[in-house]
Amino acid sequence: MNGNRNNDTRQRPAGGGKDVRARAPETTYEEVRYIKYLIENHVPVRVRLLDNEEVAGTIEYYDASFIRITREPEPNLFVFKHEIKYLYEAE
Repeated sequence: MNGNRNNDTRQRPAGGGKDVRARAPETTYEEVRYIKYLIENHVPVRVRLLDNEEVAGTIEYYDASFIRITREPEPNLFVFKHEIKYLYEAE
C-alpha cells in the first residue's frame, strides 16, 4: 500500500476543502432556439412583465436586448428582455 491514504482522483481545492464539481454553463443557448421556434411557427404568446402587466401577440423579431411583439389590431411593441418576468405559449 502506498503512503497516500486517499486514492481518490477527484480534484480538491488548496487547503483541503470540498470536492470541486463542474459548474453549470452560464448560457445554454436554448432561449435562442425556443424564440426562433416561436417566430417561425407564428405561435401566439403571452408575456408577463416585471410590473405584472401582460401583453399578447406573436414574436416577430428578437435580439440580445428585446423582442418585438406583433399584435392585431393593436400597435406592435418592443419589449426589453430585462423587463420580462416570463412568457408562455397562449392557446
